[in-house]
Amino acid sequence: MGFDYALLLGKLGSNRLATSEYSSIVSMNLFVALLCACIVIGHLLEENRWMNESITALVIGICTGVVILLSSGGTNSHLLVFSEDLFFIYLLPPIIFNAGFQVKKKQFFRNFMTIVLFGAVGTVISFTIISFGAINIFQRMDVGTLELGDFLAIGAIFSATDSVCTLQVLNQDQTPLLYSLVFGEGVVNDATSVVIFNAVQNFDLSQITTAVAFQLIGNFFYLFITSTLLGAGAGLLSAYIIKKLYFGRHSTDREVAIMILMAYLSYMLAELFYLSGILTVFFCGIVMSHYTWHNVTEKSRVTTKHTFATLSFVAELFIFLYVGMDALDIEKWKFVKDSPGTSVEVSAILLGLVLVGRAAFVFPLSFLSNLTKKARHERIDFRQQVLIWWAGLMRGAVSMALAYNQFTKLGHTTLRGNAIMITSTITVVLFSTMVFGLITQPLVRLLLPSPKSMTRMISSEPTTPKSFIVPLLGNGQDSEIDLGPHIVRPSSLRMLLSTPSHTVHHYWRKFDNAFMRPVFGGRGFVPFVPGSPTEQSTLHLVDEETN
Repeated sequence: MGFDYALLLGKLGSNRLATSEYSSIVSMNLFVALLCACIVIGHLLEENRWMNESITALVIGICTGVVILLSSGGTNSHLLVFSEDLFFIYLLPPIIFNAGFQVKKKQFFRNFMTIVLFGAVGTVISFTIISFGAINIFQRMDVGTLELGDFLAIGAIFSATDSVCTLQVLNQDQTPLLYSLVFGEGVVNDATSVVIFNAVQNFDLSQITTAVAFQLIGNFFYLFITSTLLGAGAGLLSAYIIKKLYFGRHSTDREVAIMILMAYLSYMLAELFYLSGILTVFFCGIVMSHYTWHNVTEKSRVTTKHTFATLSFVAELFIFLYVGMDALDIEKWKFVKDSPGTSVEVSAILLGLVLVGRAAFVFPLSFLSNLTKKARHERIDFRQQVLIWWAGLMRGAVSMALAYNQFTKLGHTTLRGNAIMITSTITVVLFSTMVFGLITQPLVRLLLPSPKSMTRMISSEPTTPKSFIVPLLGNGQDSEIDLGPHIVRPSSLRMLLSTPSHTVHHYWRKFDNAFMRPVFGGRGFVPFVPGSPTEQSTLHLVDEETN
């Protein structure tokens, strides 16, 4: 009787797997195997000056889509159905948080006004040009039934740059100024694009007045400020909790867990209150790297640094791999098979509008930014402007997610015009990522042949999480261990006029040392466990400073 029961349960289990779960298990196995293949091939191509892991994942995704398409008889091309929730809730947060956690803070905030200028004003300019071009060109073409809201949504969709791909093609250490400007702009740009996109969907476009325009502007500033404060508040709260309770006395796992959960909580709270989760989790990462990270034990520092980087790395590969597979979604291509020339023409026009829209704000706003810079080395020269324009041309998963939100329902569409917009978005994303992404690194080497000469324009932060190996030792350039107000004294009148003795950073450092670090911790104010490696390293450092 017992044997019969076991046989019956085995049959029931096998039937259940065969009908509902088995296909999902197969899909996940294949997807994980493809991620492993991306890592291995990306490692083999690491020294290649053209390829990077994002492009490798795209190519593997396209090849996989072709295989699935052939094996399914032309009915399917991907393993998973694209989901905006999957992208915005699970994949994007670790990528943006890790970028904020690893960013060189002084370089970022030194160019903060330029970043906001590019990310906010520049996105509005790009949105206006792309929307205006789409309205005037596509209405004369046979692209299906599209309304004014659809054309404005196109402007928001293709104004969103790809911050993820920027992380792949630019190096923070080799081109710190470019990385800071392009990536920082990308974070603000994504938030601005989402605000514009939501406004297009929620406002009555038939009655656009000056009051509505000012309402949109006020909505953006409200979103920017509140999202930033929410991210900073979550980071400070995590720092205070860890500093007071000091979980590391008993378990480093609690320290790592509270950092991960607080960061993710900040993102979800922003989404709950209709704020910008991108801005929130980015600034949460910056605050955590400045305070929280220094409050945990040495083991937790190493663990969190690698955990955040690994989660971000896998999420990036997942996104590009899926975009590559989704490029061959046969359901949407069926609507445009009768007019492939129209689809190609629409894609080319959109790509041209992206090129023009970005050039229309990069060069004029760079000129305005340079007017505020007194030192020549702080100005953005023409070669750097070209690279900023080029590196921001890539469109990625944010554009895909917004396009699916506007032109599909649950990933499916039955309208020809909507299908053309989806396939054109896929084409632009693939072309811009692969072509522009392939050329970016060689273009950097061509226009900036000696990146090391740019190091005089930045102040390195030797004790950020990225360089965690020496968490308490400075190199003399930007040591935060020196808590006193040591300012370089000018040796001549010319040096006095060109180098002010008190900068914004100097006053922030005084405020930070006097009020913020005593409460929230950070470098120089970390809690100690008697006999711990942290205390020994600090005592050794203090002895050296005294001598």
